[in-house]
Amino acid sequence: MVSADIGAGHDAAAVELSERLARQGLQVDQLNFLSLLPRPLDSTVREAYRGMLRWLPWGYHALFDATGRTPGSARLLRTALRPVVRRVRDRLPPDTRAVVTTFPFANQLLGPMRRAGLLDAPLITYVTDFAVHPTWISPGVDLYCVVHELSREQAVAAGANPVRVVRPLVNARFATPVGLSTRAARQRFGLPERSRLALIVAGSWGMGDVARTATEVLVTGCAVPVVVCGRNRRLFRRLRRFPGHVLGWVDDMPTLMRAADVVVENAGGLTCQEALAAGRPTITYRPLPGHGRANAALLRRSALTSYIASPQRLRAALTTLVAHGGDATGDDPRADMAAVVAEVASPVRRGWPD
Repeated sequence: MVSADIGAGHDAAAVELSERLARQGLQVDQLNFLSLLPRPLDSTVREAYRGMLRWLPWGYHALFDATGRTPGSARLLRTALRPVVRRVRDRLPPDTRAVVTTFPFANQLLGPMRRAGLLDAPLITYVTDFAVHPTWISPGVDLYCVVHELSREQAVAAGANPVRVVRPLVNARFATPVGLSTRAARQRFGLPERSRLALIVAGSWGMGDVARTATEVLVTGCAVPVVVCGRNRRLFRRLRRFPGHVLGWVDDMPTLMRAADVVVENAGGLTCQEALAAGRPTITYRPLPGHGRANAALLRRSALTSYIASPQRLRAALTTLVAHGGDATGDDPRADMAAVVAEVASPVRRGWPD
């Protein structure tokens, strides 16, 4: 399982899939893609990405957009990663039956290895975002797995084949909060039992216009903001006296989402998938540059969330969604990602699962 500790989404998907596969009796080895890079390049990539999101969001958006429109950028990345091939081969167990990636750059390394015969095991990728950036696409990938039909269409248009639509890799507790009432969930976090609550989330790093979003939600008077700052201590200190409720890192997001009436998110990745799995009405607002805006565009087309493009529309959207309440998620017809991987990894595999 090849992931990367950039934010939490890539690792969270890998951990969830690993646990599901382990329950089926498969041994799973996890590999951090960044650990394959020579020092100090591993930490430099992570901190450069974090720094651009925080200080140069326009620069990150321009880079994301440019690499998405220029086919040569993926080829350049594959060339730059060639010196890492030996490290990968040394880290892969000889009895590997399948390799799964949850980070796009890993495809640009492992795909060419698979195509050149340096990787015997099937290569599968799980796209953690709704939008499929071209850096996910690489020659040699045997199967692409995405979470929505529009994502599948986007992947196919970018050259991916075959592409399978699967259920999101989020913890089952989001969809099945057995025996936990909204009141009990609020008591666990010290939240008011009778107020309408808008849960504002911005990923593990707490990036984006979080403070502005919280203020604008508060001004509507429709809901009390509950802001999750993640590991962003600077943001937590900045909002220390905010009249809503401000939390740092939260270990139990299924319970916190159970406590909310509506979720306001800005990236459309893991948090959005968790909110939808929990059946919580979700607003995409002030999306992050780059992948956040790309996800927002696809979410707008899919109508999975309410995409709000201006503060003037926020009050009406909150009023409607808070009154509507959450929907039961029901049965999900999409394939289970763990079942797909387990079938591919089977020693008696007969082609790809339908």
